[in-house]
Amino acid sequence: MKPFKFFWNTHKWTGICFSLFFLVIAVTGFLLLMKKEFAWIQPPTKVGKKGTEKDFLSMNKLFEIVYAHNHPDFRSLNDIDRVDFRPGKSVYKVRSRHNHSELQVDAVSGEILSQDWRTSDLLEQIHDGSFFAKWIHDFFMPFVSFGLIFLVFSGMWLWLSPIVRKWRKKRPPKKVEKSDG
Repeated sequence: MKPFKFFWNTHKWTGICFSLFFLVIAVTGFLLLMKKEFAWIQPPTKVGKKGTEKDFLSMNKLFEIVYAHNHPDFRSLNDIDRVDFRPGKSVYKVRSRHNHSELQVDAVSGEILSQDWRTSDLLEQIHDGSFFAKWIHDFFMPFVSFGLIFLVFSGMWLWLSPIVRKWRKKRPPKKVEKSDG
């Protein structure tokens, strides 16, 4: 099979096979880029009361406040995925392992400033394939990445190949000089 025909067919079938995945990755990637602009994607970070380092709540006190809130996604330490501390805004963002929940707690007063759902976390899991299954994230998504790289290079080759062929045909033939040898 000639190289052009080979690249044409593999480019076409790679694009067909991975097109749905590329679309999902592109849409979720766009929404993740815009997450700070829309509160329905990621809740805006609230601002707590001003304080110094000694005024900030300890982790033990923070966890007591979170558990006392009786949120079903925050019953124990095993339910907490991470705590994001924003000292400039005096706020702790406590994220759950379940249901993409988030509590924002004032780092000085301990008041719950926000209780919301983080759509951005769900979008991130869809974007990287982990939402569907761990094996999709670990095994299949690298193939999707290689598929995209292949499409870029094969598309460039398919685009440039006819241009190079036309250029070669239009070029005047080289004159061969005879030597007096």
